[in-house]
Amino acid sequence: MALLAAQPLFAQDQLPPAPYAYKQLEDPAQEAKAQRLMETLRCLKCQSQAISDSDAPMAGDMRHQVRTRIKAGEDPEAIRAWLVERYGDYVSYAPQNKPIMWPLFAAPLVILLLAAVLLRGRFRKSIKPEGGE
Repeated sequence: MALLAAQPLFAQDQLPPAPYAYKQLEDPAQEAKAQRLMETLRCLKCQSQAISDSDAPMAGDMRHQVRTRIKAGEDPEAIRAWLVERYGDYVSYAPQNKPIMWPLFAAPLVILLLAAVLLRGRFRKSIKPEGGE
């Protein structure tokens, strides 16, 4: 029963790869544009490789989508936006400038400012003369 229930999980990996998963575009300029874009997109299964380097079936499907859309004349940034919309911000190596990310970028500055204030107070106390008025 367990093998029968797990059969759909194995079926996904047994599908043939998408046509442009491992085949380059005929036009070298379009292929170069697709390669540049694929190097900036993260494989969701590997999580540390770009889709251009990954052998995961999902990365192959993503490469196929990128090449197909580049071949159709779509702008690489529009393709990136579509993939981010579909898979989330994690798919792109390029950080997005969104309001939810501002605390992440501001945190180091706040920590440095707090450290400077604490160190200033510490040095002021140690410099004061010991003897009275």
